[in-house]
Parts: sequence; structure tokens; C-alpha cells
Amino acid sequence: MTQLSAGALRPLPTRPGDASAGEVLPPVDPVVSLPVVTLLPFARCNCRCAMCDIWKVKGGASLSREEVEALVPPLLRLGTRRAVLSGGEPLMHPRLFEVVAPLHEAGIGLTLLSSGLLLERFAREIAASFDDVVASLDGPREVHDEIRGVPGAFDRLAKGVAALHREAPGLPVSGRCTVQRANLGRLREVVASARSLGLSRVSFLAADVASEAFNHAGGWPEGEAARVAPRAEDLPLLAAEIEAMERENAADIDSGFVAEPAERLRERLLGHFRAARGEAPFPPSRCNAPWVSAVVESDGSVRPCFFHPPYGNLRAGESLDAILNGERALAFRRSLDVASDPTCVRCTCRLNLRETHP
Repeated sequence: MTQLSAGALRPLPTRPGDASAGEVLPPVDPVVSLPVVTLLPFARCNCRCAMCDIWKVKGGASLSREEVEALVPPLLRLGTRRAVLSGGEPLMHPRLFEVVAPLHEAGIGLTLLSSGLLLERFAREIAASFDDVVASLDGPREVHDEIRGVPGAFDRLAKGVAALHREAPGLPVSGRCTVQRANLGRLREVVASARSLGLSRVSFLAADVASEAFNHAGGWPEGEAARVAPRAEDLPLLAAEIEAMERENAADIDSGFVAEPAERLRERLLGHFRAARGEAPFPPSRCNAPWVSAVVESDGSVRPCFFHPPYGNLRAGESLDAILNGERALAFRRSLDVASDPTCVRCTCRLNLRETHP
């Protein structure tokens, strides 16, 4: 997950090994500092990914400029330094750049998480509004297109990254790979693809096949998780692939181009999938997300993270900081033991946000 650098008005995420990253921020209640907020401005998506059902949403709830403007004062009171735009696909919002303008004007750093399909169309606007872009990259061309469910998705991503580099040569554009059954033996090809696309780095995380997040309310439909989750016979292939990456991509790992060291890949990918199959305990759960970040959804709901239930809703008339420190939120955090909570233990996306130093 994104870390923050210090010193600039519009801070950029730190890279692995950045000396400005300090100790993990402790859980503090009530919340008086919220370094990161994630906004989901639009409920729909233009991919048909195997591991996500957001694309099945037909309505399309969205955050308005007025709602984002109302967020700025509490975000400034809480010292928020970065807003991460996720989704759905943020670029499908019909007024996205108008909506994020108040954040930009307030000096809050903006990160765009995108499927990559619309980067070329909006390259100029992205370059003017965002200072960090993270695009989905799930394999070489044929694997990426298969997982995304969109023919030509890889080529559209490539054109989009090239357009961003033309518009803003210094804009960091990185890739994020969701590891699953279809690509677990091709991680080195993901790294090679990231290089060929001109990305600044690439990170890996395990596909979530257990929670109700990503429009899986009520759980995954029968049979769908099996298409994404690795089988027992797939895990030796994943282990061998990580070992090969450790040898063949040592320079990429050492430089931070591959965001995670090999041991973390073993824990967060291989260890997670083994545990999900009941073959081992889940790796230790360490996360400070509910105390240092929040998720604001397109319908106004405010969550501690993607995976836990909402604390409240902005459209009920309360400010963000009032919701974060309301009795419901305080009670949730008081009772939350990240190390043993079933949702946290099985989580594939853990945040350990660190202090930053000028």
C-alpha cells in the first residue's frame, strides 16, 4: 500500500528503501491524524475481471464535487496528505477532474488507481490533476487480456502509459498485479511487461476470494472463487516462480522496481494461498488502516478499510471526522484485534503506514 513522503506540499508516495520512512504509525484513538483517504468516486468499472464483480454494477452511484468540497475541511483538520482515487474505475466518472479539483487546490496529493483502459483518452487531464498513477497489470498481453475480460486491454494500457509519459515525463506510473490461478506462474513476465511499458515499478498482491468486498455482497457465487483461487497443484509452481524471481530479478527487487522483497512475496502470496486452502496458518496480520486511513464510497459510506462494514454515511449529514470519531467507529476500533480478527487475518491488502521525516 502507498506510503507517504514528507516535505512537499503535494507529497509523492515513497519507494521501497526510502530513508524518509520511519516507524509504523501506532493505533491512536480518537483519530487525530488521517494521512491517507481512499475515495471511490464512481461505482462502475469498464473491465470484466475474474476476481471482481464491480463491473456487474448497473446503476453507478457517484460522489459529487460538492461532497468532495465538503470533505476538504475535515481532511485538512486531520492532516491528510494523500487521497487515493479507486473504484470501480474513477475515469468513468463523467466529472472526475472537476470533482477532484478541490483536493488538488488544497495541496492534498492525488493518486489514481486505474484499470488503464482510459489513460490515453484522459492523459492530459490526468497529468494536470494527479501526481501518481497506479495501473492494473496482470500479466503479459494474452494473460492480462484474459484476466481483465477485455480484448486489447494490454495494448490500451500500453498506449495510455505512453500518452502519460508524453504529457508529463516525470509523472510516476506504476503497475499492480493481482496474483491468482491464471498468472501465478508468470510473475517474471509481469516484471518484464512492466519494464516494456515504461512503468516506474510493479507490486504484487494476492487475489481476494473470501471477503464480500469488490461487489461480492453475500459471498462469492458458487464456483466463481474456484476459477480464481490457486489449486493445491498450483502452489509448487508459485513457489518456484518466486524463487526464480529472486534469482533472475534480484536487481529489480534490490532497486525497488519490484516493490516487495522475495520473503514478503512468499508470505503475502504463497503463505496466504496455502492458508486459504487450510494447509497452514495465515501469515501474521499487521495493519493500522482503521487508525490512519479511511475509505469513502461512491454512495457516501465511510469504512475503516475495503473489508470491514461502514461506520456511517456522509449523506446522513455528519462530517468525516465526526464519523471517524463517533461512538460506532470508536467501539469498532476498541474491539478490533487485527492479529486475530477473522477478516483481518484473511485480508490480502494490509496497510502498515509509516511515519515520514523531512
